Amino acid sequence: MREIKPLQINGYLGREEITSHLQNVEYIVMAAPSMLDAPRLPIHFTIFLNTSDPIPEPIKAAVFEKFCTEHAITATSDLLFEPGRVAFARTSQETPMPRHLLDPAEANMIPWVALQVIDFLGDSSEFKEVKEGFSGWSYSYC
Repeated sequence: MREIKPLQINGYLGREEITSHLQNVEYIVMAAPSMLDAPRLPIHFTIFLNTSDPIPEPIKAAVFEKFCTEHAITATSDLLFEPGRVAFARTSQETPMPRHLLDPAEANMIPWVALQVIDFLGDSSEFKEVKEGFSGWSYSYC
C-alpha cells in the first residue's frame, strides 16, 4: 500500500493573482475521497465554474448532467450548487489548488473570489486514484 502524504500549502494567491490565474479557465474539477463515515458514495467532487453570475435552475440541471456524463459519474447525492468563496493555494503541484472557503473567519484572512461551486458525492470508474486515497484537481481552459 502506498503512503499518502498531505499536500503542504505554501501560501495563497492574492486577489489580483487569482484574477490573472483564472483568465481562460472555464472550470476546475476537484475529486477527493469522501470523508464521511461509511459513505454510500466514495468520491467528493467539487466543480468550480469560472463565473459568479447567477445561473437559472434549469441551466444548473443541464450543467450538472453534462459534468456527470463527461466524467462517467454514475451516482450522486448531497448536491450543492451555489456561489461560494474560492481561494487558491500554492502547493508543490503545477497549478494552484482551489479551496472552497466555508468558514467566514477563514475567508477574512485569505484572499478569495466568488465562483459558482458544484459540490456533491458521487461515483465514477474514471477516478481510480481517488478511490485509492488520492485527491486531485484538473483545470479546463476555453
